Amino acid sequence: MNHITYLKLGGSLITDKRQAETPRLDLLERLAKEIALAQRDNPDLRLILGHGSGSFGHVVGKRYGTRAGVATPEQWYGFAATHDAAARLNRLVTRALLDAGVAAWSIQPSAAIHCVDGKIVDGPLYAVQHALNAGLTPLVYGDVALDEQRGGTITSTEEIFDWLVERIPPRRIVLIGEVGGVYTADPQITPNAELIPLINRLNFATISEHLGGSHGVDVTGGMLAKVQQSLAMTERFRELEVIICSGLIEGNLRRALTNTGEQVGTVIRAL
Repeated sequence: MNHITYLKLGGSLITDKRQAETPRLDLLERLAKEIALAQRDNPDLRLILGHGSGSFGHVVGKRYGTRAGVATPEQWYGFAATHDAAARLNRLVTRALLDAGVAAWSIQPSAAIHCVDGKIVDGPLYAVQHALNAGLTPLVYGDVALDEQRGGTITSTEEIFDWLVERIPPRRIVLIGEVGGVYTADPQITPNAELIPLINRLNFATISEHLGGSHGVDVTGGMLAKVQQSLAMTERFRELEVIICSGLIEGNLRRALTNTGEQVGTVIRAL
């Protein structure tokens, strides 16, 4: 498992989160090609892929309040509609990867995940392990899930990764989105914001003051939640590093996956 890398394509990257159900197909095509090139560069690279729901699942999920819980007939309709929206984006991602030559196999999280009060207690381990063993590239995504206490909820790709990491430890996790990493301020609002090259448990308290939410609709948290989840994983697995970088810069994703030694975005380590 030394060569396993988890990669999440951010929903804000592969869709326009400010406009409902608006995929960025040209960008998705280029990212898929970079993944294929990285696999060609390093035949030992074994990827577990995931993607956010962007302007698909998040918009519907917020409308019905799905993450907080599901009880009424209207909320269960919203639960089903949120899954449908997430799955429609997943088909676009899967198609782009297959067209690029990546043997991506989509695994439906809502059919495999069991939650208790918003926390994953069982997930798609068997499917992911066997996909890797078969030479496939397993692909999960942010989706709804049944929940013993809430009825239903939404699980983010980071939460699914967090559950899988305990069982299939990686060497690297790459979270690729719109922004170039973690900054001292929102770079889309403050042009002179500075990139923070390294985050660890020693400087997180200071850095967390600069972190806000995400642009557009996001029902699973913004940058702060991503950094907190990432840092918690590195505390449990001290050799793990998490990279947060921009997919808008051509070649960034390929570099992050192939470990060229070049600094790409923000790196999160335990120390």
